Amino acid sequence: MAPLIPIYDSDGNLHTWASQERLAELQSRGLLSDIVRRRNGTVVRASLLFRPGTFSANRYSYRQHLGHGVAWELRHLGGNSTGSTYAPPETRADFFAVVNSCTAPPPASAEQAATSSRAGDR
Repeated sequence: MAPLIPIYDSDGNLHTWASQERLAELQSRGLLSDIVRRRNGTVVRASLLFRPGTFSANRYSYRQHLGHGVAWELRHLGGNSTGSTYAPPETRADFFAVVNSCTAPPPASAEQAATSSRAGDR
């Protein structure tokens, strides 16, 4: 039985294990960005291409191994790694402008809608 080859996603996380045949199929379809081989030509590992529309978590966060398990930690901007702030103060206004432009106003509750409809009946 031939050994399985690890296939990593574009973030560098292990995606799956594949046989030589499956690796050849992925390569023929143009889905691999990198194939690492030993000097004798044996494939050690391969990486998938980044596909548009997929989420890449490593740009903004990283996996942090804690005593109780694995968690995601946000990347710190501006060279700050103490955890006290995730972004420099000069970028906060831009951040909040983007967040506000992406959020919708909260829907009216059923009670408010009933009150406004009763007021229209008067």
